[in-house]
Amino acid sequence: MCAAGFIGLVDTAATTDAPTARSRALGGARASGRLRGWSPGALALVLLLVALIAPPLYYLVKTSLYTSEFDGSFGELTFAHYTELFSTPRFFEHFLNSAVFALGSGCLAIFMGAAQAWIVERTNTPLRNYAFGCAVVSLGIPHVLYTIAWLLILGKQGPVNMLWSRLSGAAQPLFNVNSMTGMILIEALVWTPLAFLMLSSVLRSFDASLEEAAMTSGASGWQTFTRVTLRLMTPSLLALFLLVCIRAFEAFDIPALVGSAGNVSVLSTDVFESIRKDLPPSYGQAGAFSVVLMAIVALLLRLHHRILRNAERFQTITGRGFRPRAVDIGGWRLATGAVLCVFFIVLIVMPLGMVLFASLLPFYDGVRVEAFSRLTLENYELVAASKSFRGAIFNTLVLGGSVATCVCLLTAAGAWLAVRKRKGGWLIDQLATLPLVFPAIVLGVAFLQLFVNAPIAIYGTLTSLVVAGIVQYLPYGMRFSCAGAIQISRELEEAGAMAGASNAAVFRRVVLPLMAPAVSTAWLFVMLLCVRAVGMPVLLAGPNAQVVAVTIFDLWSNGQTTHVAAIGLTWAALMMCVGVIFHRVARRNGLSVG
Repeated sequence: MCAAGFIGLVDTAATTDAPTARSRALGGARASGRLRGWSPGALALVLLLVALIAPPLYYLVKTSLYTSEFDGSFGELTFAHYTELFSTPRFFEHFLNSAVFALGSGCLAIFMGAAQAWIVERTNTPLRNYAFGCAVVSLGIPHVLYTIAWLLILGKQGPVNMLWSRLSGAAQPLFNVNSMTGMILIEALVWTPLAFLMLSSVLRSFDASLEEAAMTSGASGWQTFTRVTLRLMTPSLLALFLLVCIRAFEAFDIPALVGSAGNVSVLSTDVFESIRKDLPPSYGQAGAFSVVLMAIVALLLRLHHRILRNAERFQTITGRGFRPRAVDIGGWRLATGAVLCVFFIVLIVMPLGMVLFASLLPFYDGVRVEAFSRLTLENYELVAASKSFRGAIFNTLVLGGSVATCVCLLTAAGAWLAVRKRKGGWLIDQLATLPLVFPAIVLGVAFLQLFVNAPIAIYGTLTSLVVAGIVQYLPYGMRFSCAGAIQISRELEEAGAMAGASNAAVFRRVVLPLMAPAVSTAWLFVMLLCVRAVGMPVLLAGPNAQVVAVTIFDLWSNGQTTHVAAIGLTWAALMMCVGVIFHRVARRNGLSVG
């Protein structure tokens, strides 16, 4: 009886499980059908990108939805972090600050960049070609150092306010740099060179026959500019404006260095303070802030994509007699030349000159005549003898080189698959672009939680910075690599295939050598971006994995102004050389934005 009952149960279970087994088999067949035609390399690349991007995103969301234990582990499921976030007026106030900061920075940067680009590309202003050198040199100046330079220039003891005080006798400074206005001004100055480089490429490829037609019809120069040139540039201006707004909205270094001293907080500084200043660290609150900030950036990026998608309506370059032309502006050449000189002085000479002056002082107490009698090279001697600074330089170079190399290896193959529309190419492109939605400080929080909960001790090491950097800069490598892959004719690959080469051999021996110019440009650009960044490394760098940008940030926070200036200027000189190399390589390979 027991045996019969047992056999009956087995038969019933087999009968019940039969449809399930069949459905599983059909599901497996469908899955294998979807993957049919995928190369092993494409599948491996997709899995690798998922392994890089999914874990930090998972831990970020989980951190915002669970309570945190003292040892860093997760507790119970809760929505209290979001409830607390949206129930306090602080969130909406800081969101408004972020929006004002982003919009103000975007408007000012686009205005200055567009003015400079129009003078250089559309007029016969003397010395206009030197503007590109100015913009490229600025790429080598770390944002944190650039911010500190303007804090010294516009601070209470800076030359601007001290000159105003002596001329007017006023006790109050002329300009309070630790304010929203100061944040917007410095952020706009940081983005002006890039806005100039991108808009100059647009104007250079603009068909001058449209402007000539307008002027032949009796339109003045101003009417031609506002009714023809400006309108046809609308998609580029809007796209670039939105890009600057997105990057300003998620910026951390300028709000932390400039706004915090004036009690002006934004969402990115809230994330940082939840982890670094709250005791004990409020990881759940930081996670909730991060998720909301990431969602806002994702919406802005979606809007940016829609603008670019509709840009075809404004195309002006066709196969019919396209030719760019510079306009002879007559006597106005001197005025526009003076404007370019002002840009050069403001963007390069003033910040670097201020940092140089501070680096030669034993202590900084403002720009005074008597300070010139105290000039010394002691700070540079200390920097040269500092083992920690040499270690920071080594770590930074290893970080930049490792991240750039890994990004280029991943994106070169991914770009080829995406451009050729191979199986999995579209998914690879989407996965490689996904990290754009992560603000730097948010990505730092995500990887912080991932590394803290990892089974191996990776948090605070240089390896943690490299892994996070690879994810952060994948989109930039993908765009450069796609630009290089698009330029390669299919005929060359077909010839290799007809000769009997496999897809892997064709990529290795035909495609990759032809993509080398674009990949080398991507390597230099990613390396420059990586070594300048402070938003993510400030949360992940440990005592034995310090990098230059974080070292400068920490020294400034501790009030060591002269040491900051000496270290920053030494590093900026090295990176400006890399920036010049990047520009020359990109220009020679036809990939320069300028």
